[in-house]
Amino acid sequence: MPLAVDTDNCGQDPIFLIMSVTFLQGSSTMSMTKSSKSQPLLLMVAGAKGAVGSTLAVVVAAMSQRPEAILPSLTTAQMLADLLPSKPVHMVGWDWNDSSLFECIKAHGVLSKELWEPYERELAQVKVHVPPKASLDLPGQVDSLKQDILAFKKQYPQAASVLINLLPAAPTRDLNKLENLSQLYSEVGPEDLPDLPYILAAILAGVPIVNFTPNQVEIPVVIKEAIKQGVPISGRDGKTGQTYLKVVLASALKARNLIVDGWYSLNILGNEDGKNLMDPHRAAGKLSNKTDILDDIMGYQVGERYGVSSHKVKIEYYPPRGDAKEAWDVIDFLGVFGLPMSLRLNLQGRDSILAAPLALDLARWMVVLQMAGRSGPVPELAFYYKRPVGHEAPLTFQDQVAVLRELGLWCRERIL
Repeated sequence: MPLAVDTDNCGQDPIFLIMSVTFLQGSSTMSMTKSSKSQPLLLMVAGAKGAVGSTLAVVVAAMSQRPEAILPSLTTAQMLADLLPSKPVHMVGWDWNDSSLFECIKAHGVLSKELWEPYERELAQVKVHVPPKASLDLPGQVDSLKQDILAFKKQYPQAASVLINLLPAAPTRDLNKLENLSQLYSEVGPEDLPDLPYILAAILAGVPIVNFTPNQVEIPVVIKEAIKQGVPISGRDGKTGQTYLKVVLASALKARNLIVDGWYSLNILGNEDGKNLMDPHRAAGKLSNKTDILDDIMGYQVGERYGVSSHKVKIEYYPPRGDAKEAWDVIDFLGVFGLPMSLRLNLQGRDSILAAPLALDLARWMVVLQMAGRSGPVPELAFYYKRPVGHEAPLTFQDQVAVLRELGLWCRERIL
């Protein structure tokens, strides 16, 4: 049954809005999906030459040549196997870096030459445009990017397109009170939220969106327009390593009725993301996403008995680590009689290697969701995000996995 959209709450944080989805009815949706198994996938990546973006380019190239090397890492390989082809997958995008994609892959040092060299021919075909001029206002940038998107779609006319936002963390600004696109265009400049032109251009071109960044692009005006255009949008802030394990462990402690008394998290990483996050204004959104998630899961403020939060999250830029980030967690919890216990966790992960397959996984979800008739936020994809957008997103790991499976079943029922 169609779900209504509660537009009365549009002035609030869109995470908590009762902004449900619309389900497209009629034969047009079903006829569109008849050939979905053979339909290529086109990823349009904002930030295509960054560490995650360039790694994603190699993943995409490998997916097209040797899907057996990539598919086992994707949740959608099992849940959506009968709805999506394994190949071909194409990638295009935007980036200010004027170095070639090959030079960027080498510079980031995520992948050794023997891992990406077999795909040089495919990587050479990745078209990366220069973003719109900074002198353009918001409507001008949106129009420029929309023209790029239409040109990309013309280049791959049979492909299902998805925009993946991999731009750096930006300073936060409250845009929730804006009521319509006209007000947004008149009061906001692209410098306020560099992601916004990409998001609006994609929506106006009918392209679904994966917001892998911590930037709050899912403001009420954007969500209204996405619903109006029949575009699903998922986000916010991809959950790759430390926070993923935090959700798992917090959910396990909650299931045993063990009280979390304190949780200290430290991250060190030496890539551009780590460097960017040394700006407190840019780090604020990500730190909030990483911190709030614990109280949400547990259902109480960790450290409440101390009168101050005892959940601490720190991010430090440490150049020697490069993309190989490291995370430490100290977890203090209480058992029966209030007796204290403690757990230590040390994660040595590869930031972009963890992120790139998730971005591809999410792109595949968005294609299927659009084919099934979903539009607006998709809270059922909370499994992938630190700050999932949409009404009543599942919080615990168990619920997130269960809801994700249900979403896969729902899509199959709608499409097949």
